[in-house]
Amino acid sequence: MIGILIVSHGAFGESLIHSASHVLGKRPLYVRQIGITVHDDPEALIPVGEDHIRFLDKGAGVLVLTDIYGATPSNVATRLLRPGRVEGLAGVNLPMLIRALTYREEALETVIAKALSGGTEGVLRMQPGA
Repeated sequence: MIGILIVSHGAFGESLIHSASHVLGKRPLYVRQIGITVHDDPEALIPVGEDHIRFLDKGAGVLVLTDIYGATPSNVATRLLRPGRVEGLAGVNLPMLIRALTYREEALETVIAKALSGGTEGVLRMQPGA
């Protein structure tokens, strides 16, 4: 099973996990989050992230999801990445998280592809009455 770590601004990561739990009917296992605030020292969060990754990695790897590429959470997340073992995606949204959770029994590369497609296909312009 692929572990999932969300590194995001404030309570956004916990809110995503809560929303995914609602959609799935239960809180998923091996999902953690780090919510970064203006008061946090990003350097101090690297060991926290590493501890989460050690807990989350059950042998198949960890997918790190972050909100805005180039912002502090993604800069912290980038420092946690280990190619082939701990991979990362930016721009996390609920469809991306649901897709990652749904396919996380697959290989890490498959989970990455499914999460990316879920994230992008979940963004569309709605039409009235549709």
